[in-house]
Amino acid sequence: MFGVISGEVDIFIGNVVLEIVGPGMVFGEMALIDDEVRSASASARTDCRVVQIDLAAFDVLTVKSPGFARELMKVMAGRLRRMNSRVMERGGPTS
Repeated sequence: MFGVISGEVDIFIGNVVLEIVGPGMVFGEMALIDDEVRSASASARTDCRVVQIDLAAFDVLTVKSPGFARELMKVMAGRLRRMNSRVMERGGPTS
């Protein structure tokens, strides 16, 4: 997982940008949670400074700071809701 300190990062699938992640935001969190292949790619939109949070650091953060885990869940829920909205705007999941 990465936390953006400065700059902007595009999160995309194929050539569709799903989200622009900026300072104070994170990306790559799903890989720490389910150990599956990534669902999207990331590319720096501008010059960036990021901090890597590996599994060991993630475990410490979630145990010592339950608020961190809750905020991360809010980020993930928000992303899921936005994706659901996009699917519904395009006529539902079967279109």
